[in-house]
Amino acid sequence: MTDVMEADLMPTLVIGAGAWGTALAIALARNGQPTWIWGRDAAQLQIMHETRCNTTYIPGINLPDTLEIKSDLQEAVSNCKHVLVSVPSNSFSTLLTQIKPWLPAGVPLSWATKGLTPNTGAFLVDTAKRILGLDHPLAVISGPSFAAEVAAGLPTALTVASDNADFAKSLASALHGNSLRAYTSPDVLGVQIGGTVKNVLAIAAGISDGLQYGANARAALLTRGMAEILRLATVLGADPQTMFGLSGMGDLILTCTDDQSRNRQLGLAIGRGQTVEEAVKTVGKTVEGMHAAREVLMRAQQAGVEMPIVEQVCKVLFEGYDPRQSVQTLLCREPKAENSHRQGDKQLN
Repeated sequence: MTDVMEADLMPTLVIGAGAWGTALAIALARNGQPTWIWGRDAAQLQIMHETRCNTTYIPGINLPDTLEIKSDLQEAVSNCKHVLVSVPSNSFSTLLTQIKPWLPAGVPLSWATKGLTPNTGAFLVDTAKRILGLDHPLAVISGPSFAAEVAAGLPTALTVASDNADFAKSLASALHGNSLRAYTSPDVLGVQIGGTVKNVLAIAAGISDGLQYGANARAALLTRGMAEILRLATVLGADPQTMFGLSGMGDLILTCTDDQSRNRQLGLAIGRGQTVEEAVKTVGKTVEGMHAAREVLMRAQQAGVEMPIVEQVCKVLFEGYDPRQSVQTLLCREPKAENSHRQGDKQLN
């Protein structure tokens, strides 16, 4: 891989004109970075071009002059210096396969997608390497951040993780502004684990609050949920310290406690008595935790790691379990020491 300097990232093409893609594009452009954005909905792109606003996902925020709307994906990919992907995890591999023939050699690619590749349990970095090869520097952007607040210029901190230190530094510098601080990390795996599993746990927290089980139950779910994240990260070889950073603990707290979270919204609707299908319609937008739940559980089972909260979320979402019964199942588990584990034990229970 070649060194990547900040100037080499201009212009950046953001693929995905939803809330998060638009917010990141605004953040880059607001910093004076020449930035392009493309989305699959041509009608939406035309409205964005005419109104200079993403009225569907980020209403009330004007797009900076340095943000250009692109209608031709092939042309944009062929001429950009950096691609930032912000699409749902179930579209990630399809998109990368689509743009691969157009992506010039050595052009770096980053993503703000949180999840796993469907039906494989593969982390997105592994999927990106499989599809694109090793010629392109890769990075993941994660951390406690709601799109609307980033777009509005409210204070936010993010993590940029890459095994290419120059790319991580350049991308963090491009994102860094008056209200957005970006940190770098070499722990790509750990950042992905934190950003993926917290979405599943936010569904659990939403269910608990929808059932009106109170603040005590929510705090227990967050704490034991972090224990599940840490167990999985340790066994898979991530740095445990990453789990206590922005992309771990920070993102977990944000997503589990604030109603802006789509994952929490889904859980709240289920806890208040809606069916899963009704709850999905109520949220009305992509809920990454629902896509990730089965994949996370599959990876955990393959690694021999117990994740009882994730397991119960899967039972509620996909097996028709009563949420109250799932909570009761968690409470009735055998008592044990809070930090009990045996040295070298893969389960770290």
